[in-house]
Amino acid sequence: MSEILKTIILGLVEGLTEFLPVSSTAHLIVAENLLGIENSKFLNFFTVFVQLGAIAAVPFLYFKRLFASGLPIYFTIIASFIPAVILGLLLDDLLEALFQGYWFIAGSWILGGLIIIKIDTWLPAKSTAIEIQSISYLAAFKIGLFQCLAMIPGVSRSGATIVGGRVLGLSHSAAVEYSFLLGIPTILGACAKKLLDYRHDFDVIFTKEHIQFLTIGTSISFIIALLTIKWMVGFVRLHGFKLFGYYRIIVGLLFSIYLWMI
Repeated sequence: MSEILKTIILGLVEGLTEFLPVSSTAHLIVAENLLGIENSKFLNFFTVFVQLGAIAAVPFLYFKRLFASGLPIYFTIIASFIPAVILGLLLDDLLEALFQGYWFIAGSWILGGLIIIKIDTWLPAKSTAIEIQSISYLAAFKIGLFQCLAMIPGVSRSGATIVGGRVLGLSHSAAVEYSFLLGIPTILGACAKKLLDYRHDFDVIFTKEHIQFLTIGTSISFIIALLTIKWMVGFVRLHGFKLFGYYRIIVGLLFSIYLWMI
């Protein structure tokens, strides 16, 4: 299989999974393994950088929400982003070292799936549910703390944010859409940190061939993410989150069988 085709596949995986509560990073790691791609500094950088394509779909689709709602929505998002800045700088490398390995990802998929299946039962929809414009700064900060759980491999950033939003009283659609918006500074921040970490390796990462891979991957993830976001909002409003929970459990079990067989 050509390197270009592998890059396209990874872009598809990122675009499909970034905003679903299924862990895009875990999917990318597993896809890279199944495609036989050897670990390298560029691959680690690509795994983060390709998320920029997916996150670019959010301001594209939510232009009016972001630029017509005034400053309060930005302050709310900043309040949620603060925990990621603090805990990300302090704990990201430590958690990545502690919680690593394919078996841990498989377990995270299964456990996360069980939680997502139950979330609608534990937190049924209410007519008094909070919408995005009514989120307090304290509630936003707490949602940001939930998002930080995604520093553990296999825990979905969007899933952790959605669960946090539901726990704090957001409606189904508000929790989903807020996870999209909060992803903007979070992913930008993660990419900036990765650039800083690899600042001495730019000659290895940004070769002509690698720039081509980055461009293809982010472009594909952007296009697929546009379609995924539009589909997810309508689906969750009608059906809740259970399907994603069942998916996580099935994928986790299948991946466990694969790990046991190799």
